[in-house]
Amino acid sequence: MELIKEKEHQTNQDQEQTHQDYKLPHISKHWVKILRLKGKSHLKIPRMLTSYEKILFIAAIAISIYFSYRNFSAVFKAIKGGKEERVNFKFWLGIQAFFFQRPVFKARFITSLFHFFVVWAFIIYAFVNLQDALRGYFENFNLFGKTPLQLGFNFVADVLSLLALLSVTYFGIRRFVYKDKRLQFPENVPLHENAKSGISRDSLIVLIFIFTHVFSRVLHQAISLESPDLSQPFASSLSLLLSPLPENLKVFLEHVFWWLALGSILAFFPYFPFSKHIHLFFAPIRWSVRRDKPYGYLEPLNLMEKMQEEGGEEETFGAIKITDLPWTSIMDSYACIMCNRCQDVCPANFTGKPLSPSALIINLRYELNEKLFDISKTRTIMDFAINEDALWACTTCGACVEICPVGNEQLYTILQIRRGQVLMEGKEVGLSNAYKGMENQGNPWNMPESDREKWLDGLEVKRAYEGNFDVLYWAGCAAAYDQRYSKVARNFINLLKSAGIEVAVLGREERCTGDSARRTGNEYLFEILAIQNVETLNSYKPKVIVTSCPHCYHTIKNEYPDFGLDPNIKVYHHTEYLAMLIREGKLRVEKGKKKYVFHDPCYLGRHNGVYEEPRFILKLSGENLEAERSRERSFCCGAGGGRMWLEEKLGKKINLERTEELLGKDPDEIVVGCPFCMVMITDGVKAKGLSPEKVKDISEVISENLKG
Repeated sequence: MELIKEKEHQTNQDQEQTHQDYKLPHISKHWVKILRLKGKSHLKIPRMLTSYEKILFIAAIAISIYFSYRNFSAVFKAIKGGKEERVNFKFWLGIQAFFFQRPVFKARFITSLFHFFVVWAFIIYAFVNLQDALRGYFENFNLFGKTPLQLGFNFVADVLSLLALLSVTYFGIRRFVYKDKRLQFPENVPLHENAKSGISRDSLIVLIFIFTHVFSRVLHQAISLESPDLSQPFASSLSLLLSPLPENLKVFLEHVFWWLALGSILAFFPYFPFSKHIHLFFAPIRWSVRRDKPYGYLEPLNLMEKMQEEGGEEETFGAIKITDLPWTSIMDSYACIMCNRCQDVCPANFTGKPLSPSALIINLRYELNEKLFDISKTRTIMDFAINEDALWACTTCGACVEICPVGNEQLYTILQIRRGQVLMEGKEVGLSNAYKGMENQGNPWNMPESDREKWLDGLEVKRAYEGNFDVLYWAGCAAAYDQRYSKVARNFINLLKSAGIEVAVLGREERCTGDSARRTGNEYLFEILAIQNVETLNSYKPKVIVTSCPHCYHTIKNEYPDFGLDPNIKVYHHTEYLAMLIREGKLRVEKGKKKYVFHDPCYLGRHNGVYEEPRFILKLSGENLEAERSRERSFCCGAGGGRMWLEEKLGKKINLERTEELLGKDPDEIVVGCPFCMVMITDGVKAKGLSPEKVKDISEVISENLKG
């Protein structure tokens, strides 16, 4: 008996010494009791919070909710501070974008995959955090009880925890160690003064939060396990590493990790509205309210009507300040993930211009955050978000909108700012001659209106006023005044006649559609032209309108209905109509030996989704090659958005960059389907010392290979 008592005494002394080794200063008597355990080895590790902790956690929740509500409310108020805009809520589109992440996978597959893991960890952790919080109050609480579903939930949470930790490690290395250039901005791009340091700081805070939250939760699970759990392989492997720790220290660390896991959430949520992490909430919403119109479409301002109104309130047309933007454009700032994918594909940025669609949206975010509780104090947009060179470098190609993983419409914001500069500030930036030509002569070349029918000399074709025709051919200004494209228009009319189609033209009754005016912000001029053209078209009531210009095609088809164009009129681009005639057997094409590479026009492809018809024609005519950047990823020729009429002074010429890419496929001919592209690519070919005959319109390819 004495020997047993002596051993028990020695054991107690050893335990006392062990507890002293791990004794922590300034802790409550309750924790002293738990840490010492008083030799009671049968005492289970507590899974619940102490009474004091329960009270403290409820207080922490209340504080977090208060500040989170205040800050989130300020964000929603800022968004509502924008101009009203009619939207159709497409919740299913937002749900798909959030859960399946398909828009994210359009580029950067590896990065997108890691982002996918983080998003799903975020989704699952909403339930994990709820379960862990309730476990603090109810011992051994499980969301799904003692069921196989709970085991599955544990497994998914455990695996996603590991993947999330790997993902944030990847993102941290990519941004702060490897310093991926795609996450940087060129030196000539305007950046908000707070963005320069804020982007890196914000990214670091988010990464630290995610890592701390997830890893603390895994450690809490690991140290709580009494034995390895097959449904939690990652936590079980860590539990083996932690198993040598004394029970008293495990008890203490279990509570510490619980507080780090859930406390980090409570601490981060008030900061959420100021961080880029807020895109997790707004990206699905942004997708849900995204316009179902082509990217370059603009809502009419109805300036002519408003000018006739008397006593109307003074109104800002376009955007001078942030609050002049539509509320959906303000939401772009909070949906933005700052990934710079839009900058990657921007032809202006790619060739050294100071435009970055990403920087524009990010600059708006930092200005809003700085004045979030009183957005009336925000500065004019041109003072902090974008400069004149950047604003007018945009070709309105829509590549930024196409690639954006969160559904932002950067182009729409740029067009609103352009409207403000032209309509409110009177800026013309070198477009005065084009504007004067459209207004006085009906064409941006500023050529005499009396010369509009010269391209028809010697061509037997009806005028619309003669009546009885199947198709009204909208020639456009290029066909009328550009010698090279006049040949394309004449060739197309001959193809229609070969197919037995009765075609007519407007001749001198046709005026510029106003595309360049609208895309450069001169809405007043656009309305004048649109109203005149719609009146002319409706007077002849054509069943079908065909045009060779994608810009005319886009404007007539998508925007003229806002000004009263008969909705029963069908509008086709000539590639669509020619493909239809071939399918119907009215035109027969034989396969030749030439190799073609097709340059997708932005306003035919990205803006209006016409990709297959040109390729259908080229595959019948010869060998069709695909450019490195084609279809929805096509690289702009550089002439859209009014750039046709502006000199390109900064960086490499966009048309030369595109021409070099197309020539890199070693084609016999470069094929285009747009008069602007014809001019720009031909200039690029000539700059490379090659014959301009190397560039053909797709209708000319058909004529070269036409049977009989």
